[in-house]
Amino acid sequence: MDDEFDRSEARLAAAGEALSGAIEARLARESVLVDTEAMIQRMTTDRGRLARELDGALARSERLEKANREVSHRLVDAMERVRDVISPPEAPE
Repeated sequence: MDDEFDRSEARLAAAGEALSGAIEARLARESVLVDTEAMIQRMTTDRGRLARELDGALARSERLEKANREVSHRLVDAMERVRDVISPPEAPE
């Protein structure tokens, strides 16, 4: 009877250790899950911020391109006017 009790006690201790190990593994997985969820939330926030920054940069780039074209046209006009002023008048034929 004592032998059977000792075996039962050993099985109960082994089951308790297995349960303890399972609980620790579950807590570790949940910790990883919480960390992963926090990382996904940070990445989502970063993605939104980066999208806003990209939209701003694209809008600025478009404004700069438009200003560049306008300046280019003005420079061409100014060069033509200067050329007209400094070129000698053509003699009538």
